[in-house]
Amino acid sequence: MLSKFPYLRQDFLASIVVFLVAVPLCVGVAVASGVPAELGLITGIVGGIVTGMMRGSSLQVSGPAAGLTVLVFEAVSEFGVATLGVIVLFAGLLQLAMGFLGIGRWFRAISVSVVEGMLCGIGLVIIAGQIYAAAGLKAPESGIGKIAGLPGAFADALGNSTALTSLAIGAGTIAVIVLWKKMPKAVQTVPGALAAVVLATVATLAFSLPVATVQVEGLLGVIQVPGADAFGELASPAIWGTIIAFALIASAESLFSAAAVDRLHDGPRTEYNKEMIAQGAGNTLCGLLGALPMTAVIVRSSANVSAGAKTKASRVLHGVWLLLFAAAMPWALALIPIPALAGILVHAGWKLIPFRQITALWRAHKGEALILVVTAVSIVAVNMFEGVLIGLALSVVKTAWEASHVKLEVIDKGAGPIQVYLAGNATFLRLPKILDSLEALPQDRPVELDLSGLHHLDHACRTALENWAARHSATGTEPVKVTESEETPAAEKVTAA
Repeated sequence: MLSKFPYLRQDFLASIVVFLVAVPLCVGVAVASGVPAELGLITGIVGGIVTGMMRGSSLQVSGPAAGLTVLVFEAVSEFGVATLGVIVLFAGLLQLAMGFLGIGRWFRAISVSVVEGMLCGIGLVIIAGQIYAAAGLKAPESGIGKIAGLPGAFADALGNSTALTSLAIGAGTIAVIVLWKKMPKAVQTVPGALAAVVLATVATLAFSLPVATVQVEGLLGVIQVPGADAFGELASPAIWGTIIAFALIASAESLFSAAAVDRLHDGPRTEYNKEMIAQGAGNTLCGLLGALPMTAVIVRSSANVSAGAKTKASRVLHGVWLLLFAAAMPWALALIPIPALAGILVHAGWKLIPFRQITALWRAHKGEALILVVTAVSIVAVNMFEGVLIGLALSVVKTAWEASHVKLEVIDKGAGPIQVYLAGNATFLRLPKILDSLEALPQDRPVELDLSGLHHLDHACRTALENWAARHSATGTEPVKVTESEETPAAEKVTAA
């Protein structure tokens, strides 16, 4: 037996650790997303058993992620829980298509600043929203509203003993998670999030505290296979924007997580297209079950590697433990205080904000830091999908601007022709600078324009240079002499007339 599975012991122990980390996160993400807690466990089970058995990234663990909480909550609010399955199903099918078409590896080309900005924006919205949940208060719908309403929410909580008690449970949960890392290593074998939830549950029961707890419907009771009405929502253009957002953001988060996990171990490297297919298969099944969307989750994945996992058996076993827990002990979920789950997510949201990366980027690449901040602010101010699009657009513009670097040198010896040298990449983005310099040349002097140093000359610049040369070559002035690279086709050469 051991000869067939040489790492069975390491994988078994790692699966227990990942299971203990996954339980509070699965439940917390589901509650924060506005769906029954069991749906989070179903996604965790599918992520462990189904996605876990497939090829891609051997040690990466999938399940419901805090990073999609905001988007899922918005989708549930707009389309309803019954339609969530259709959204996740078609997002999964889109991921499968991208994987089979070999698009998975291209996600590595997405600007890291945009991804970090996305996580930062998500983290801010999660923190703001879960503070309301921790106090037992209703949160405003928009990200700006959540943040702007915090002073008023704290004022309301101070005048309400029930809200204060609930807030204290949430704050205590965060304190336990933070301080747990300072405990002896033997104690830290129990994950801090799990310890915090257990302590909060014990305190709530022991002192009969008036705080809300998780609503339990049973594992089979929450499975909602999409019906005809749900599929009818596909006629709405708005739902397709949400489907694309689910697919792209879940894929980006999963594949960036895979790259991060690869840096944590010396085992097989991630096969990105196969990992995309695995994620797509998992989300397709989650959609058919009406569950939450899944992504690879860096918290669970890093816990898996740190616990000594060697093969994908650890993540499959963690899915088995989730299934057994959800089937045999659903009553345990009903004991968990909601403010404790809110505290876990506030801590998770805080960890999504890349404080160190922002500082390092600002010192070395201010443009990238600006993209990160704008992406985060856009997500808070507008929504997840449009915020990411704004960040991507800024990244493309910045890259185009930097790629169009052009050097213009004017040599005027006082007599004879004025010599102008252009080198680099002349695109429409640099056209104002080029024309300002050329139009400032004396009109009554001959000009020699040397373009042989250009690597690229776009159509807009070529046309503008021809028009300038024609204007400069007026009566009484020698025609502009243009020198281009010998590799430039004759049909594309700049003419002076």
